[in-house]
Amino acid sequence: MYLADGRPAPATSVSPGGRRTGRSRRVRAAVPSTVLVLGTVSLITDISSEMVTAVLPLYLVAELGLSPLGFGVLDGVYNGVSALVRLVGGRLSDRGGGAGHKAVAAVGYGLSALCKPLLLLVHSLPLIGAVLAVDRTGKGLRTAPRDAMISLAAEPAARGRAFGVHRAMDTAGALCGPLVAFVLLRAAAEGYDAVFTVSFCVAVLGVVVLLLFVPGRALPAAEGTAGPASAGPTSAGPRTPAAPRTPVRALLGRPEIRRLTACAVLLGLTTVSDSFLYLTLQRRLDLPAGWFPLLPLGTAAAFLSLAVPMGAIADRLGRRRLFLAGHLVLLCAYGLLLAPLGDGAALVCAVLVLHGAFYAATDGVLAAATADAVPEDARGSGLAVVQTGQTAARFVCSLAFGAAWTAWGDHTAVLAAAVGLALAAALSARLLRPAGPMAGPNSPSEHTS
Repeated sequence: MYLADGRPAPATSVSPGGRRTGRSRRVRAAVPSTVLVLGTVSLITDISSEMVTAVLPLYLVAELGLSPLGFGVLDGVYNGVSALVRLVGGRLSDRGGGAGHKAVAAVGYGLSALCKPLLLLVHSLPLIGAVLAVDRTGKGLRTAPRDAMISLAAEPAARGRAFGVHRAMDTAGALCGPLVAFVLLRAAAEGYDAVFTVSFCVAVLGVVVLLLFVPGRALPAAEGTAGPASAGPTSAGPRTPAAPRTPVRALLGRPEIRRLTACAVLLGLTTVSDSFLYLTLQRRLDLPAGWFPLLPLGTAAAFLSLAVPMGAIADRLGRRRLFLAGHLVLLCAYGLLLAPLGDGAALVCAVLVLHGAFYAATDGVLAAATADAVPEDARGSGLAVVQTGQTAARFVCSLAFGAAWTAWGDHTAVLAAAVGLALAAALSARLLRPAGPMAGPNSPSEHTS
């Protein structure tokens, strides 16, 4: 389906009518080998991490008797601690260029792998929280440099597709991880210990693939090869390079980055974590504990099916626009959880499909939109700025949602999240409208952001 091509794109040929030739279109459709190898690393790593993620909520709540508020704290740690180090990872990777991106990513993947066996040794909540914090530190270190390598390897006009392919491969691992956890829980006498052990072995394999097969220095795609859908900076000539080691203040001084970060924060404050969404479904349907690890499969299957098409749509219709639309899809999922439509398989499938579609329309799309607005020598830092804002906001959301659930119940907590998301989407639509500082011939157009 996709052609791996690690070579730089040849010169673009244009017909007299201004349309690109078939040769150019074939080159633009290619996915660089760097993206495919990074996708393989993410696939393997996600099998490992999702094995743990699939059983962790039930393990903490059912086995250790944790309250929703206590789980909200740990869930916030699990999803939010990476925000504290993403900027560090981005800045360190930019200092070393392409080689720095790989080195920092390798440290991040290795750190997360080492945490898996530690879950076998700790049983108190503070120690479990500390292990999860270190694991998420590894994720925070690797995310920005990994996405920087993807954005540098892909042509600007096809970044949405490249991130879509990577996220699809990543999600294939997310689809397999819960299945492996489900089998281990049913087959092994000490099910949780088996899950943590196998997770560690798989994570080590991912690190080995990264070290052996990912190039040490990514070859940036030519900025001038963007297609017709990429008006803005990619068609207006090369970007003006930022000064080396661009500070965070300078990045936030760019209107595109400032607005994207503001929207990521606003929407992240009302994005309920996966674990809480699955716990809400489990309690509403009173699912047996052994079936709980299968809930993430619905999200992963929808994400896997839609990631590449959503990336292509973002390249064609506008990345900011699709990012906002994805949160409206999440709002529909909240509505189904609140509506008195009865309980059953249809409700579960609908919520999980909408949840997966939300991720397909937002995860890689936000990274592609950010890459359009950041110069190459600050790509890791720029991605980290936006991702840090989003992750920190989701950390706050986990704490607030857990407190609301403890005080008023899950139904009221979901209702508050839905109202907040509707307001945040309205504000974000105003921030991301085409008119204003983000529009114009020398700034990202609606089609490239």
